[in-house]
Amino acid sequence: MKNLLNNNIIETHNKKYFSSHKRDLDVFKNFCLKNKLNYQGIKKKILKFKIALPSWGLGTGGTRFGRFPIDGDPLNIFQKIEDCSIVNKLVGSTPSISPHFPWDKVTDYVELKEYAKSFDLNFDLVNSNTFQDQEGQKYSYKFGSLTNNDVKIRERAIELNLECIRIGKILGSKGITVWIGDGSNFPGQANFSKSLDLYLKSMKKIYEKIPKDWKLLIEHKPYEPSFYSTTINDWGTSYICAKELGPKAKCLVDLGHHLPNTNIEMIVSRLIFLKKLGGFHFNDSNYGDDDLDTGSTNPYKLFLIFLELLDDRNKKDFFNLSFMIDQSHNVTDPIESLILSADEILIAYAKALFVNKKKLQFFQNNNDPIGATLELKKAYNIDVKILLNQVRIEKGCAIDPKYLCIR
Repeated sequence: MKNLLNNNIIETHNKKYFSSHKRDLDVFKNFCLKNKLNYQGIKKKILKFKIALPSWGLGTGGTRFGRFPIDGDPLNIFQKIEDCSIVNKLVGSTPSISPHFPWDKVTDYVELKEYAKSFDLNFDLVNSNTFQDQEGQKYSYKFGSLTNNDVKIRERAIELNLECIRIGKILGSKGITVWIGDGSNFPGQANFSKSLDLYLKSMKKIYEKIPKDWKLLIEHKPYEPSFYSTTINDWGTSYICAKELGPKAKCLVDLGHHLPNTNIEMIVSRLIFLKKLGGFHFNDSNYGDDDLDTGSTNPYKLFLIFLELLDDRNKKDFFNLSFMIDQSHNVTDPIESLILSADEILIAYAKALFVNKKKLQFFQNNNDPIGATLELKKAYNIDVKILLNQVRIEKGCAIDPKYLCIR
């Protein structure tokens, strides 16, 4: 896939589809005109939309049973940057990388920033890893990090997060995401109240060092690696902690970090109402934290989430949210999966932009459930592929990058 960096390949690809695209675009514009849909306004918003790629998502993923690497797996963060540039050259909406430390640790972060810049990429939120031990680590996180009973282990976990902040400042990042695997696997193993108290005390020390123009995102998860209790197990606990810490602390919603059939779009709405929604980790799931490709199993759910994100209460804050992909590519080429996932996110966003909010509100106010759901389906069933292809053309990217993934 490395040769996709060659602009000639994109140009050759586009020439194959340009004439048919032009015809389809005229039809789509006429459709928008006939239905009084704001084509130019919606296109402008899609052009502005950005998604961060996860540095950890460029390598082949795995499970507890095994990992099956493919040829060309990146060996370090520099090679991951090269792969991210391929995705962005094709889709045009993924100009930033979300790094993970200490996984992506290097000796010279100024050099790392410049290397990313040479590929027209920048760095999004940094992520800290206190959910596993690293080689040569003196203190173990086996029984927790920020909530560990051992003060020395808690201090080490705090220092790692502070190191992430220092690194992030060099890289030009504007925030940090903190997820911990702390919890318990047996009844009586941990004191629930004490664990939450230790978490808040540790996080306050991290929060104190957050720069004024940064945000700290708290990520929740109901289980794994702890299966009896998890310290930050749901959005309510995340919200309480974010409120306790201060205005720079927000909640991050990972689409896989919920129990099956959870109404995630309602959680999104609640956090918007409470002014504590900070960002997303996009993926898909059937059972839990499956980390499947975004939109691969439930694209309608993704559409409904964007519908809430576009609520009038969120107008000013929408583009201040951090949108990131978080997936594990166990059986696919990570570059191809990230291309398809970025496309699915844009599709859901574009369709949500086509919802007629005035009509929807009318049906809601008149207690008409059928009218309301049909209004949503009307927008969801619009084929926005032509619009997204036009957006990519205007960015100098591939008309439809999915075709470059087909063998």
